[in-house]
Amino acid sequence: MRVKICGITCVEDALLAVDAGADALGLVFYPSSPRNVSLDQAAEIARAVSPFVVLTGLFVDAHPQQLEQVLEQVPLNLLQFHGDETAPYCRQFRRPYIKALRMKPELDPVEAMAAYPDARGILLDAYRKGVPGGTGDTFDWQRVPQNSGRPIILAGGLNPDNVAQAILSAGPDAVDVSGGVEAAPGKKDARKVRAFIRAARSAAATQNLHKEFEQ
Repeated sequence: MRVKICGITCVEDALLAVDAGADALGLVFYPSSPRNVSLDQAAEIARAVSPFVVLTGLFVDAHPQQLEQVLEQVPLNLLQFHGDETAPYCRQFRRPYIKALRMKPELDPVEAMAAYPDARGILLDAYRKGVPGGTGDTFDWQRVPQNSGRPIILAGGLNPDNVAQAILSAGPDAVDVSGGVEAAPGKKDARKVRAFIRAARSAAATQNLHKEFEQ
């Protein structure tokens, strides 16, 4: 079970998340978000973290020139697209990427995933009209496709209290959290970060035991 802590805004929180066992950190490059980071902030965080942590940049329908500017100054390992980006748009930057899909009631996730055949993973997030993410809302985890053959990252309203249930219900390959481990928007809570990662790993271990027993 991989864990991504998103909405990192300072070196202190980045190091906290890595020390707690996070596999990936998310930096938000979306001016409307309270977790938006400047290029200077992002570059400072990138210099501070281990090269073995996946540094992810989150973008929402960004102009390609803006994104290229970020890539020139921040060594991102992975791009995360949270808007209405098409597959050709996503792949033009020649970096591994994941595509977020907001789980509208009428969305067929399998069909939507097929539109991004070269995405390294698909992130399924809650839907709220006019808000691209970070709502704190959950969605029906039973809607997560099983055995799709695609790595799935579960997001949307996760926190230390519900992440175990989410993993056992949805069976994702990874989980992504931001607001659920914060003391305030953009400021992580050390206790919540550690509790979230412990709960996620424990649930994944339980799930693996169940699978082995069934076999």
